[in-house]
Amino acid sequence: MERSRIAVAGASGLIGSALVRSLTADGHQVVRLVRRDPRTPDEVRWDPQRKYVDTAGLAGCDAVVNLAGASVGSRRWTDAYKARLRDSRVLGTAALAEAVAALDEPPRVFVNGSAIGYYGETGDRAVDEDAPPGEGFLPELCVEWEGAAAPAQEAGVRTVFPRTGLVVARGGGAWGRLFPLFKAGLGGRMGDGRQYWSFVSLHDEVAAIRHLMDTEGLAGPFNVTAPHPLTNREITAAMGRVLRRPTLFTVPAPVLRGVLGELAGDVLGSQRVLPMRLLESGFTFAFPEIEGAIRAAL
Repeated sequence: MERSRIAVAGASGLIGSALVRSLTADGHQVVRLVRRDPRTPDEVRWDPQRKYVDTAGLAGCDAVVNLAGASVGSRRWTDAYKARLRDSRVLGTAALAEAVAALDEPPRVFVNGSAIGYYGETGDRAVDEDAPPGEGFLPELCVEWEGAAAPAQEAGVRTVFPRTGLVVARGGGAWGRLFPLFKAGLGGRMGDGRQYWSFVSLHDEVAAIRHLMDTEGLAGPFNVTAPHPLTNREITAAMGRVLRRPTLFTVPAPVLRGVLGELAGDVLGSQRVLPMRLLESGFTFAFPEIEGAIRAAL
């Protein structure tokens, strides 16, 4: 993509901040959507809870990227927090999609974040983008989340849904909490360790979003996961090898459920997700294997 004006919601998050760094390093003008009064010319006011966006600030944008949403893994899923998870994604997506659709000159592409939680529990079965949604809170949330982008799609804006897996990074997400444990020699498998974890390096996550944003003709869901998902047991062993630490500890499933509540189902659940459409589109992973992804995060 030539030097462009790109709006990013969720620019302060793990993926959003990395994306902003990548875009600005290449000379693109990034407009950040903020919930407070703008302080600089590159900030635009929005209020996802009230479905408000200052559409004037989106004028002239070639792309709008929505990565906003409350953290899935930061706390127990009480009813109140589940409502926050939903509202932060669904209302925010609806607000941006409606704003994009209302522009006299809409952007070429609307990239709206999603997650492999869409598929629910898959066990040992490998799934790609053709698989139907699973059952439970996260699949239902992902379906509603993606559905909220309908106004942009109906306005003819190319709309892409990167369904992201577990991002291997030190700065946040699940791995941000795993690294200190493993470095301290306290890491180990969770439950029986047989559940599949579909991971992606932060580098490849950002590169994939930019690929989806830049490549004309790409629309709909794309799994953003490395091509070789592994079991928790295999990932635990890889963390031990790379960090040169023992991985003797095991967190039994009942303990996880007691500590995490309903969230434990996401940790203990198995998702063997393949990035078929991303690979078919010509994307190349820089870190397709887990050890390389771990090293890239250090």
